[in-house]
Amino acid sequence: MAISLSAILLLAIVLVILNRSSRLRVGPAIAAILFGFFLASTGMAPAINRFLNAVADTVGQINL
Repeated sequence: MAISLSAILLLAIVLVILNRSSRLRVGPAIAAILFGFFLASTGMAPAINRFLNAVADTVGQINL
């Protein structure tokens, strides 16, 4: 759950920054949000969630 909230917050910040820098207009931003919303209700959602968890685990295991 914490990873999902962090990813949502990070992606929201990226969308706001892109929108403010005029690299992303409001229309495509809304389309991206709706795409994510509808993608979450498909059968691909569990696979995407497992992938993101695996990436987060891998990043967490990196020792610098």
